[in-house]
Amino acid sequence: MTLSDEEFREEYKPLHIPSHFDPEDTQQNKAIYALARIGHGSVTDVLKELDLLQPHFVNEQVTALVKATLTNLYNKGLLKGQEHNGEMHFNLSKITNANDGLTDTGDINRLPKST
Repeated sequence: MTLSDEEFREEYKPLHIPSHFDPEDTQQNKAIYALARIGHGSVTDVLKELDLLQPHFVNEQVTALVKATLTNLYNKGLLKGQEHNGEMHFNLSKITNANDGLTDTGDINRLPKST
């Protein structure tokens, strides 16, 4: 199936990370919010965070939906992931620490000339 330009942009738009947890939000937004709170983790880790955010929410159906959601986002390249001990660990690839390196905004003519 070929996607139109608009369908492609909608399907692969940048991931929206909710600013707060809303019990009435979509399953995807809840999973993304939980992953953002823990930084990185497996489906099990995300489900544990969801259970803290909304007690008694997690069940077999939610577990399957969270796993499918995170895997789908990973397959689209909207989440990063790495396998550890046979289990995928996801992350949002957020920059959480400021760059502490220096930048030189000085005169470009001071650079050594190549020979």
